Amino acid sequence: MFSERHLETLELPKIREQLVKHCAFSASIALARQLRPSADPDVVRRQLAETREARQALERLGQLSVGGARDVREAVRLAARGGTLDAPTLLAIRDTLESGRAVQRALARMDAIYPHLVALARPIAPCRALVDAISRALDDDGNVRDEASPQLAEIRRELRLAHDRLLARLQRMIADPALAGFLQEALITQRGGRYVLPIKADFKGRIPGIVHDQSASGQTLFIEPLNVVELNNHWRELQLAEEREVQRVLATLSAHVGAEAEAITRTVEALAYFDLVLAKARYAEALNAVEPTLVETPALPRLHQARHPLLNPQTAVPIDVLPEPHVHALVITGPNTGGKTVALKTIGLLALMAQCGLHLPCARAELPIYTAIYADIGDEQSIEQNLSTFSAHMTNLCSFIEQTDAHALVLLDELGAGTDPAEGAALARALLEYLLARGAWCVVATHYPELKAWAALTPGAVNANVAFDAETLRPLYELHIGLPGRSNAFAIAQRLGLPTPILEAARAYLDQNLARSEDLLAAIAQLHQQAEQALARARQAQREAEQDRDRLRARLNALEQERAQILEQARQEALRETAHLRAEVRRLRAQLVALGASLEPLRAIEREADQLHAQAQHAAAPPPAARSAVPSLRPGAVVHVRSLNTQGEVIALSNGEAEVQIGRARTRVKLSDLELLNTPRANLSPQTSETIQLPPPPPPKLELDLRGMTVDEGVAHVERYLDRAMRAGLPFVRLIHGKGTGALRRAIREMLKANPLVRAFESGGEAEGGDGVTIVYLNDER
Repeated sequence: MFSERHLETLELPKIREQLVKHCAFSASIALARQLRPSADPDVVRRQLAETREARQALERLGQLSVGGARDVREAVRLAARGGTLDAPTLLAIRDTLESGRAVQRALARMDAIYPHLVALARPIAPCRALVDAISRALDDDGNVRDEASPQLAEIRRELRLAHDRLLARLQRMIADPALAGFLQEALITQRGGRYVLPIKADFKGRIPGIVHDQSASGQTLFIEPLNVVELNNHWRELQLAEEREVQRVLATLSAHVGAEAEAITRTVEALAYFDLVLAKARYAEALNAVEPTLVETPALPRLHQARHPLLNPQTAVPIDVLPEPHVHALVITGPNTGGKTVALKTIGLLALMAQCGLHLPCARAELPIYTAIYADIGDEQSIEQNLSTFSAHMTNLCSFIEQTDAHALVLLDELGAGTDPAEGAALARALLEYLLARGAWCVVATHYPELKAWAALTPGAVNANVAFDAETLRPLYELHIGLPGRSNAFAIAQRLGLPTPILEAARAYLDQNLARSEDLLAAIAQLHQQAEQALARARQAQREAEQDRDRLRARLNALEQERAQILEQARQEALRETAHLRAEVRRLRAQLVALGASLEPLRAIEREADQLHAQAQHAAAPPPAARSAVPSLRPGAVVHVRSLNTQGEVIALSNGEAEVQIGRARTRVKLSDLELLNTPRANLSPQTSETIQLPPPPPPKLELDLRGMTVDEGVAHVERYLDRAMRAGLPFVRLIHGKGTGALRRAIREMLKANPLVRAFESGGEAEGGDGVTIVYLNDER
């Protein structure tokens, strides 16, 4: 049961009006204003899926809309009763049907991607014959075309001829010199739908005819000459015939509309609902909302970073409502203006929105399907209205409390307020216990300390508080579950300047046990805040460590790929060299055979060449060291860590994992990620756990870009780079210095001639940059 009164309390009508802004025509606007939550899980899931698919379709298809659609159902009903529709209404019907066809075309062959949207478009009836008939009969301005019927075409042809003859006769009269002096002006005008001439009143009888009008001054008479009366009559008769034929055409089209009344009505309703779904999607995008997750088991809503959709998203502080699944009652306490009421409304409104098929303005949401949501939230807080406020709250509570059950969500603001505090607290506690006994799920905002104690001691209930900065006297609008809140009345009063003697007297009057409990709450809240801050720092450190690990793995993988590439290039080069050697051997054999010389010396060379070629064909990257099975792992063993592609020493073993020392760093890895090496322990670098240090940086890349450097900078960079490349075992490197003036190239090559690490160098090929690049081959000796 969803009472409209409770929907208004939680401000769902305002959400409806926000949704209306995204609707395209009146029929969908009416649906938006009638939007109500559903208690049927299947309906809610379907509506949420429709909104999700609409968001995806809008992103993928762009201008998906029902533009041009109109709510023509009333006109269609009139046509079905035999009424005749005017041209603009017929055009509106045509545009609506074409809008439906456009939606169906946009979703054609997309059943697998957008099954729910395609299902929504399926009831749309194309009514192609009707659309074509209206388009043939009417132009886009609503005028009936000559081609609407043969009779209309003939009537209009005769009408143009009669009109031309009439004007020609009058034009001749104006041009007649004998009549020129009688005319007030040489023009032809109309009066009462008939063509007349303006004659001077003094010459009234000089041109026989019928007087249709006179000017305000009486100086001009508008006369229809007798010799054009018949022409005027004929022209008017044709006009009437045209009007009758136009009405007949409109009546024929209207009858066609009436025959398709059911299909057109079904199309309008389908388009209206389809546009409502698009409006939900656009509204979700405007809110940066997410699709909620529906849970089967009844529980309180779980909302992550939830924002009230009617608050400014730039200034609204999101809240986390994350009660444990067993919690039935959430008791929120804290100072006034701290955000308790907003938290209540946010929880209730987002639950309603989810059951309306709307996505929610939060980072993540998990909600059950409620059969009813009740809210008793009063915004009026005035001493003069205590009695009326209490009575209003009690009347509202009595109206629904007997209807609550295990599928109802109850939101209560200032429960028991407006009467004697002791009686109000007792009444509030009794009401909560009654609601919990019925299985209802409750969120309550209160100032009563008795309810804080009740929530702390009652199974299924938990305290929560809204954070408040006592230094600045400003609420933080954050909801923390697990601890009750403080009223902070003394802190606020002191900061506002209340004299110290008054505050000390007030503290003396305060129950000492209550005062101690408030101080204890303050200390616990501070410790809780510090723990949360420490947890946040730890999580941030963990994220950064994971990012460092991922970056390190990526660099190691890149290095391994580059190493494999270099080895493959070397293997291919060896294959080419040995192939060339074998070809040379074959050439020498042919020459020796031709000369009749002995082949024995050549056979040894041939065998050696074949051996080298076979070795190059089967060459593969050698492993860092011989590897053996994992089961013999023990502390002190030297292992290869597959995921990091590096070596380390096992420090300890436990629960299927090993603690491994890698350089100066220690890490825990799974045993399946390790391979035991036969490398002696002495070959590893000295270990220490005093400091944590990343492994040495990977070898340099195969090329160094020197463009933009001065000669001195470039030469210094090359010397350091060649040293690292030699230690990394690179066979050659590529120096990119550009062409420019050539000064940098000449200086580098002069340095290369004298560098003991360099075996040879040459300019790059045309595809590599020509003289702008120098290829350096390093010595094989290490």
